[in-house]
Amino acid sequence: MARLTINGKTQEVNASPTTPLLWAIREQLGLTGTKYGCGVAMCGACTVHLDGKAVRSCVLPVSSAEGKQITTIEGLASGGALHKVQKAWVDLEVPQCGYCQAGMIMAVAALLKEKPRPTDADIDAGITNICRCGTFQQVREAIHAAAKA
Repeated sequence: MARLTINGKTQEVNASPTTPLLWAIREQLGLTGTKYGCGVAMCGACTVHLDGKAVRSCVLPVSSAEGKQITTIEGLASGGALHKVQKAWVDLEVPQCGYCQAGMIMAVAALLKEKPRPTDADIDAGITNICRCGTFQQVREAIHAAAKA
């Protein structure tokens, strides 16, 4: 059994220490907003926050997450209000299919925490998530809008 603190709540999951965190989040805890994309930490659909930093949960073993604060897309909003990145996504109608968007939003929220007013170069370096629909221009616009909020 592993003890994980996810979205402020400590829970036990029946998972091997080497099980990817993604599977504990989705299969054990039913938090399906975090998506499986590639399984090799390239696409970013599985991005969550670990102690406030964006990580790819598809390759992070459960054992590495124990004792740390994990935030998923389900825990990003606070007090019934959307996070400023979620609000920008809605206001600017960023998603097309939406599959990658939870991971993209999580990556952007972490970037803005680290760099509240990112330049385009900061965005290029910090957001390596892949959107197969090609919404990268809308993502960039939403990042700048969220930074101003």
